[in-house]
Amino acid sequence: MAGPGARWKRHIVRQLRQRDRTQKALFLELVPAYNCLLEKAELLARISEKLQPKPNDVTPATLQGPWEEELGPDSDLVPSSSTLRVKWQEKEEGLRLVCGEMAYQVVAKSAALGALESTLEQRQSTLAALQARVAELREEQARQTRQVDAQRALNVAQRAAYEALRGRARLQEAALRRLEEEARDLLERLVQRKARAAAERNLRNERYEKAKQARMSLELKAAAQRTVSISESPNTIGDGIREEGKTLALMAEPVSPKSEAGEKWLRTFRSASATSLTLSRCVDVVKGLLDFKKRRGRSIGGASEQRYQSIPVCVAAQPPSQVLDVLDAHLSEVNAVCFGPNSSLLATGGADCLIHLWNVVGGRLEANQTLEGAGGSITSVDFDPSGSQVLAATYNQAAQLWKVGEAQSKETLSGHTDKVTAAKFKLTRHQAVTGSRDRTVKEWDLGRVYCSRTISVLSYCNDVVCGDHVIISGHNDQKIRFWDSRVPCCTQVIPVQGRVTSLNLSHDQLHLLSCSRDDTLKIIDLRVSNIRQVFRADGFRCGSDWTKAVFSPDRSYALAGSWDGALYIWDVDTGKLEGSLRGPHCTAVNAVAWCYSGSHVVSVDQARKAVLWH
Repeated sequence: MAGPGARWKRHIVRQLRQRDRTQKALFLELVPAYNCLLEKAELLARISEKLQPKPNDVTPATLQGPWEEELGPDSDLVPSSSTLRVKWQEKEEGLRLVCGEMAYQVVAKSAALGALESTLEQRQSTLAALQARVAELREEQARQTRQVDAQRALNVAQRAAYEALRGRARLQEAALRRLEEEARDLLERLVQRKARAAAERNLRNERYEKAKQARMSLELKAAAQRTVSISESPNTIGDGIREEGKTLALMAEPVSPKSEAGEKWLRTFRSASATSLTLSRCVDVVKGLLDFKKRRGRSIGGASEQRYQSIPVCVAAQPPSQVLDVLDAHLSEVNAVCFGPNSSLLATGGADCLIHLWNVVGGRLEANQTLEGAGGSITSVDFDPSGSQVLAATYNQAAQLWKVGEAQSKETLSGHTDKVTAAKFKLTRHQAVTGSRDRTVKEWDLGRVYCSRTISVLSYCNDVVCGDHVIISGHNDQKIRFWDSRVPCCTQVIPVQGRVTSLNLSHDQLHLLSCSRDDTLKIIDLRVSNIRQVFRADGFRCGSDWTKAVFSPDRSYALAGSWDGALYIWDVDTGKLEGSLRGPHCTAVNAVAWCYSGSHVVSVDQARKAVLWH
């Protein structure tokens, strides 16, 4: 089979032959005429040479004889040589003119022929290029056809593989549904078993408490029937009764607060007679102690570790009104601040990767200790319920734990893949929760230093707070999510108008305060799970994505810092703006903290300042 090169060569040969035939037809008439003209020109040249007289043949008129004159009129019949010469010269000129015209025509025809030849060459080159392009396109078409065939075969194979994967996916989905149903059944059975165990435990506790109460009543009756001599010193009697009261309190609760009844029980006798300690008062004291233990031991299904309940010590908080102390707390921006449970110890964290502990003494902030070892900027600080440990979230994708009194970090909670934005203790010092920009919330067992649970979220977390069994997280997608430690999924979602910057839970765990980038504070009633109040103010604006707002200890006020350095205070009961404080801050306030006693407020800003308010 001849290739494409042989075809275009034969085509060029045919074109050249066609051109030769066309050009030859144009010259078939011109060449014979030109040849005839040349022959005539040669003939005329020969005749002219013969007609030209030689020097010895010239006969002047003076030599004419009389016979020549006698010819008379008959001499006109024979033309003379001069006449013939003139005629032949005229013909020669005419032939020369014709020859010149023919030569001009030949030149013009030659020029036209050259132009036609150049045009023919261009067209032949264009034709050759087009033929080569056609050949390339045909080869490309063949190649594309082969690729299409291969792609079709591949598509058929992939379709078969896809169908097989769909079949396996259906089987896996069926298995997953079956496993989910089994998991739900197991969870229901586990919950029922725990409920039964809790009911049995409560029943046993109730029986034990009743028996203990009956035994205590008998002992108190016996003690009330004893006669006390009035000759004994009051101090001895008071000490004996105080020791007895302490013994009863220890039997009821290892760590018990001094209730009003307990305080009465510890007092010395004001009269000299022992009969002033009546049986009814003793019974009331014991009932109060037993009721306190029931309140403390009501959570049956939780972990068995020690829990610390925040005992309110603030009866009525007053909004801050004056500045007590101002200082540069860090080398750069201060991001977080938190009071310890005793209200006299304060922690601040900043972008300089340091945590400073301060003592609030006499209306001033005195440096206590510097905690080092953080690998990045501090974004959140929190004290454990005992006030002996500090937990901080950092930008080095981890949270770190310090023990108060030790400068170096005790533990590092690593596992996040992006900046950790929040870290909070739960109601026990052995558990913590962290939130990060990697869109996860993690629960940690601090005793064994490992992540006990990872919660994946659709948006990154800005802050978290913890209740008894609930974890509440605020996110950048303008939503607040609720998670139950005993349930693997989200239990509730409350949308807000703006990116959530902070969350604060009231001490009674019934109300939640949120701050968001729409420049509002919202109070959510957790009993009905809806927004109860929205606080706004002219001039109030959130200065960053980590602006923190807090409740007062008695939940009477809500406090937040603005972008212009002012503090805004709202009355929770009326929903109105109580007032605004402008003072040492000249840049955005990042965080505020209200101590548990309600006497002091601390605010920190982006210009390194920490301000103590009273």
